[in-house]
Amino acid sequence: MQKTLLTCALALALGAAATPVFAQSAGDWTLGVGVHAVDPKSDNGSLLGGTAKVDVDTDVKPTLTFEYFVRDNLGVEVIAAWPFEHDISIHGLGKVGSTKQLPPTVSLQYHFNSKGKVSPFLGAGVNYTAFFSEDASGALEGANLKLDNSWGLAAHAGIDFAVGEKSAIRVDARWIDIDTDVKLNGADIGTVNIDPIVYGAAYVMKF
Repeated sequence: MQKTLLTCALALALGAAATPVFAQSAGDWTLGVGVHAVDPKSDNGSLLGGTAKVDVDTDVKPTLTFEYFVRDNLGVEVIAAWPFEHDISIHGLGKVGSTKQLPPTVSLQYHFNSKGKVSPFLGAGVNYTAFFSEDASGALEGANLKLDNSWGLAAHAGIDFAVGEKSAIRVDARWIDIDTDVKLNGADIGTVNIDPIVYGAAYVMKF
């Protein structure tokens, strides 16, 4: 589903390449409405002294971005989302739990060729991920599962395809450093390294 989403968004964006520019100047701000997938890396580490290899699955949710331009082409962006939900599995045991999380991220980013019809951008920032509604299941049914909140760095890259002077279609991807300490019935059992790529598409409006 994620690949289909990005393919459709890219096709729409390429078809809009002959439209007016989507320039950003100091004092402008933008609102983006989109859909993004949080796709954890393939190796999420292990628990219980290295004996339990962990997998965290992917989830897709609606997102909002707000960006304020402190200078021409240079903006500060915040991304917010509907809570993502991930199943947690252990090799040999299957699904053992799930969690919800919110990963608000603040980035400083520079937009290249912002007066052109196609404008790439790069950014870097800080992420705070809050985990909640943890639920143990399967082999851990009835246990108290807790994931600690996480601070980490983030990198962001994308392309805006102008569809008017005040709107664009955006495709983008972020890498976020998310590591969470895991507790089971109050005891520390290790760290899960989620470190996802967050990718998707959005419709961006300038105000």
